[in-house]
Amino acid sequence: MNRYLRTLMVQFAAVLCVLLLVWISLFTGVKDIRVSELFTDSDKLLFFLISRIPRTLALVLVGAGLSISGFVMQQLSQNRFVSPTTAGSLEAAKMGILFALMFIPQASLPMRMLFALIFTFLSSFVFILFVGRLRLRNTVFIPLVGLMFGAILSAMSTFFAYKQGIVQNTQEWLLGDFSAVLQGQYESVYFILPAVLLIYIYAERFTIAGMGDSFAKNLGLSYTRIVQIGLFTVSLVVSAAVVTVGAIPFLGLIIPNVVRLFVGDNLRRVLPLTAFIGASFLLVCDIVGRLVIFPYEIPIGMTVGIIGSLVFLVLILQHKR
Repeated sequence: MNRYLRTLMVQFAAVLCVLLLVWISLFTGVKDIRVSELFTDSDKLLFFLISRIPRTLALVLVGAGLSISGFVMQQLSQNRFVSPTTAGSLEAAKMGILFALMFIPQASLPMRMLFALIFTFLSSFVFILFVGRLRLRNTVFIPLVGLMFGAILSAMSTFFAYKQGIVQNTQEWLLGDFSAVLQGQYESVYFILPAVLLIYIYAERFTIAGMGDSFAKNLGLSYTRIVQIGLFTVSLVVSAAVVTVGAIPFLGLIIPNVVRLFVGDNLRRVLPLTAFIGASFLLVCDIVGRLVIFPYEIPIGMTVGIIGSLVFLVLILQHKR
């Protein structure tokens, strides 16, 4: 079986998996809803429309967007252990939201997202510049530096939050949770769609940029411009996700490395599969979180964080071998 046929089969299986998990997610929760009741019970239909559908759509978009963003960051940094989690992007988004509330206490959701976008883009650009100047390009060393960078940003945010008396709010932003997703409060997550479209358009350029500055320039491409576009798309996805549901750790790290095992590093070819697997993984974590201590719920940030940290450790140990 050639590689192209195997990729198509894997993508088809991933699509079926997403559809199955979407169906399970729509009809899983404390409020028992059956398909037949949607046509006979107006209260359950209303709940289905304002809660279950927005939550499931947010899960799919955030899962797909963060997974693809992780792949882009790994291409641009030339390191498969770099992601929004290990580059300080999530902490930068939190800092952006914090400063939005500090300067504009009644800041709307779009305004908070704008601040998060600016802070995330600037921090990601600083990280990429720093990585480019490192003489020691060890695969494990670079993400550890990113974790340290994120810890510094988090400490600064905690300090300013303490001064403003909103420490509890900042902690909530770093714990992803889809339980509060309702119609009218999650629409900013749709900004992930144009970001993903832009990534698809520039997919081949991101792949070339991942081969280095000199290689891109030899092909007549502006390396700096490609990096800026890539970081902007990543920042847009991360800020939309954090503002809407909070931080989802390690998702952009796990999924791209899993996809590489099947189809390699060509970004345009792996984009659909990365999106499907990312959405499936997040849906599974959310469903598990809803069922483990039913009728209560475990925040999805905790579920993904536990699984993600274990996978990250395994990847590091395998690389050392």
